[in-house]
Amino acid sequence: MSLLGLDIGTTGCKAIAFSNDGNIIAHSYREYGVIYPQPGWAELDPNKVWGCVKEVISEVAHKSQNDPIKALAVTSLGETFTPISKDGQVLSNSMTYVDSRGTEQTEWWNRNFGKERVFQITGQPSHPGYTLPKLMWLRDNHPEIFKKAYKFLLYEDFAIFKLALRPVIDYSLAGRTMAFDVREKKWSEEMFSKAGIDPGMMAEPRPSGEVVGVIPEHIAGELGLPKGIKVVTGGHDQPVNALGGGVVSEGLAVDGMGSTECVTVAFNEPHINQKMLEGNFPVYSHVKRDMYVSLAFSYTGGNLLRWYRDNFARDMVEEARKTGVDVYDLILKDIPENPTDVYILPHFVGSGTPYFDPDSKGVIAGLTLGTTREQFVKALIEGVTYELRFNLEMLEKAAGVKIDRLRAVGGGAKSPKWLQIKADITGKEVVSLKVTECGCLGAAILAGVGSGEYKSVDEAVKVLISEADFFQPDPVMHKQYTERFGIYSELYPVLKEVIHKM
Repeated sequence: MSLLGLDIGTTGCKAIAFSNDGNIIAHSYREYGVIYPQPGWAELDPNKVWGCVKEVISEVAHKSQNDPIKALAVTSLGETFTPISKDGQVLSNSMTYVDSRGTEQTEWWNRNFGKERVFQITGQPSHPGYTLPKLMWLRDNHPEIFKKAYKFLLYEDFAIFKLALRPVIDYSLAGRTMAFDVREKKWSEEMFSKAGIDPGMMAEPRPSGEVVGVIPEHIAGELGLPKGIKVVTGGHDQPVNALGGGVVSEGLAVDGMGSTECVTVAFNEPHINQKMLEGNFPVYSHVKRDMYVSLAFSYTGGNLLRWYRDNFARDMVEEARKTGVDVYDLILKDIPENPTDVYILPHFVGSGTPYFDPDSKGVIAGLTLGTTREQFVKALIEGVTYELRFNLEMLEKAAGVKIDRLRAVGGGAKSPKWLQIKADITGKEVVSLKVTECGCLGAAILAGVGSGEYKSVDEAVKVLISEADFFQPDPVMHKQYTERFGIYSELYPVLKEVIHKM
């Protein structure tokens, strides 16, 4: 019997069936994309999303008939909710995290409740990206939709609801709403009361890895699934990704190297303190019971190399087309071994943690007539990694947790050169994994634990997750990079006012 991990993301969804020893049996992916109806708005069409989800489930179900699916769990993007009517109809599109509606409501929270109180209750720094400010916006601006709503569902509970089961949300995803009590692990009566919203309109919060129910036969038949499949609570994509990377104890962190870069670190106690708030580091439930996670992230990563590819490497794109060699292998092929003296502040779409400055911009400093194309490419990677080191150091100080190793996952983790640069700049061991689809694998682990395939999350991690390659920091390189990191760390504070004037 196999286990299905379903990953519902911002621009697409994927489903992967794993054998109980961690081998991939079947895989399917569909894209749906984000809708931008007007400046500052960013939406998903829930009906289109569910249509794509049905397709990936059906395709994987068909491909895995020889090893039928036993259970499934869902991991999903955070914050984004959908209003549902009593008869199950979608009432409007979903507002995503980057949608700026909710800004006025967030300012209201800061004035009337205080950032510190919000953080003490929810573990989330107040921000318009979260669910609660957007719920208030919907109530204030579209009362006709708000009044019709039976439930407001995030995408994990939305998927469970569409599978004809009672809507249940796990603790980690509930933690991304700015309305969940991080210590008590329940909807915060204080937050909902202050907002003037009934918490009963949200899904029931439950721990990750718990059986919700069995997919009804008529729904299973529509999807091509066998009878009796158990649905298990999954989680928010980042902690599930961390689980899929084996982060089930302190000292380890997963570095998600996708279009953007996000480090997820786990710890045993909820470190809710002033330093965490000042760094805008969220604190919420891990998908491993009785643990917590925090995130440090940048809005740039692989998307900077994509920007370079599309604007400055069209010759390499053409060469890749003719030869079949990956274009990024060509771009990185001849980058210099030594550190560059070009400094790139990678705030091309604003900054992530710790500054949370949406008005920041990218900066390229240190160019000379002797700067080569290859040096510029390496400087892009160095800039992203300097930002990573800055975040890691801030997070370690704020949470009091020493991060010894980084497990790299995502597209960028396929590049040994990038991983070595990461080790040299951060001074930490960097490890790649044999299975890189950590989101779906983490969801499959939860499905396996909930359905009894594994006794515990820890047992599943030992069985399913194995390390591939190891990258140790070079002491000489690390010293050189540390000197340059000192210069990099001054860029944003020195140039912030000028950047804002721009």
